[in-house]
Amino acid sequence: MKRKRKLLVAGAGGFIGGHLVRYLVKRGYWVRGVDLKYPEFMKTRADDFRILDLRIAKNCLKATEGIDEVFQLAANMGGIKYITDVRTEVMRDNVLINVNMLEAAKKNRVSRYFFSSSACVYATYKQKEADNPGLKEGDAYPADPDNEYGWEKLFTERLCKNYYSDYHLNTRIARFHNIYGPYGTYDGGREKSPAALCRKVAMAKNGGKIEIWGDGKQARSYCYIDDCLIGLDRLMRSAYRDPLNIGSDRIVTIDKLADIIINISGKKLTKVYNKSKPQGVRGRNSDNSLVRKALKWEPKIDLEKGLKATYYWIESELRKRTPRRARG
Repeated sequence: MKRKRKLLVAGAGGFIGGHLVRYLVKRGYWVRGVDLKYPEFMKTRADDFRILDLRIAKNCLKATEGIDEVFQLAANMGGIKYITDVRTEVMRDNVLINVNMLEAAKKNRVSRYFFSSSACVYATYKQKEADNPGLKEGDAYPADPDNEYGWEKLFTERLCKNYYSDYHLNTRIARFHNIYGPYGTYDGGREKSPAALCRKVAMAKNGGKIEIWGDGKQARSYCYIDDCLIGLDRLMRSAYRDPLNIGSDRIVTIDKLADIIINISGKKLTKVYNKSKPQGVRGRNSDNSLVRKALKWEPKIDLEKGLKATYYWIESELRKRTPRRARG
């Protein structure tokens, strides 16, 4: 009987990591999950789940022991306010995790290593207009990320490439563009804009108001989790070693994003703008030319469909929190 390949998902308690564990197990792999916590909204399907702090080098050695392939998604991260408020903590924690994980993978002779980078690596001067035509992979240089989270990701991309050139660790790198979907954080400060807006709309009374951060004209592209996992899997199985965008190339304003969610809810709501809140770069969009060529991949699930699934899941979670008699 052929031995199952043993895969590690670091960050398996998080949104993408939790989904990735399920995806890989369904495809017949033996999967170890590692995180500081278990998934919050779904039961893990990992064959082996370990609570480990990957900022500590010896824990990374334990995590990668006996592993064939690593999916490194562990990170201290969150929404725009979080990553701008705790800059030093984000940089320190993530550099420690990534340096320790790469070294452990090398020492334990891991055959393939995936690093989850981010669209936050892209240069600020390329993202000053809301109508962004799309960021090509080369647009990360000359380097000028708009936040420390982006600088840390760019540093680790370089580290991955050097671990390949110096130690022959077979690395893969994806730059995720706003991955969203059900079973992710939707409050507490670490949530991203689709989840935050879904929560606000779900909690608002019909005829009420919701707050929009900024003027609503800042724009982003959003990729549904199921599409992301397929792209990630294809990248890991490919021979492509340079960074690749994994995201959608459909850009929408935050105003439009809110309108779609309000329409899904069936409510009539007024948007109120808070320009004192952080809003990040003006426009960020994925150019998928290279990933189409390299992986024959592009997102299939449209934004309205993905937001519908996300909204109804968040609405159902909020209903669980509300005592029945308080709902009317």
